[in-house]
Amino acid sequence: MADIAETIQESLEQTNRNKINSRVALIVAITATFMALCNVKDGNIVQAMSQAQANAIDAWTYFQAKSTKQSITEKSLELLKVENKPEAQAMIKTYEEQIARYETEKNEISAEAKGYQKQYDDINLFDDQFDMTDALLTIAIAMLGITSLTQKKWLLYFSGSVALFGIILGIAAFMKISLHSDFIAKILG
Repeated sequence: MADIAETIQESLEQTNRNKINSRVALIVAITATFMALCNVKDGNIVQAMSQAQANAIDAWTYFQAKSTKQSITEKSLELLKVENKPEAQAMIKTYEEQIARYETEKNEISAEAKGYQKQYDDINLFDDQFDMTDALLTIAIAMLGITSLTQKKWLLYFSGSVALFGIILGIAAFMKISLHSDFIAKILG
């Protein structure tokens, strides 16, 4: 009779172990698949960030060139005014017009550069969110491996919750909904 009870107990334990392992396998498959999709999207976001940053740098370099031209023109204008020659009046008017044009162009370039910087910052928010998603899903997969070894239900639920939170962050990032956590970003940054 003891053998039958032992056999039944072993069968029940094996069935319970198979249920947990089946759940672990399912959660790992979903998590890993979603993580792969997030990595592709995050790679595209990083490329867009690089482009926005390059555009901002180019715009600020152009701004600096205009500032240099304006400064040279202003110094030339000062020299012409100091000379106070009547024939320099036409040149003075030309330099004043150039300085005004440079100032207008610099304002336009500055606005463009700030727009690229804002674009970079906006994109970076979702890059951080995808990074948090990746971190949470990686942790969840590691914990699911431990769950499979220990067969602890509480660990299955906890690691499943971590995976679910990571998936929610990722879906929100795909949908461009900010669930950005500065606290987590500082830890990961």
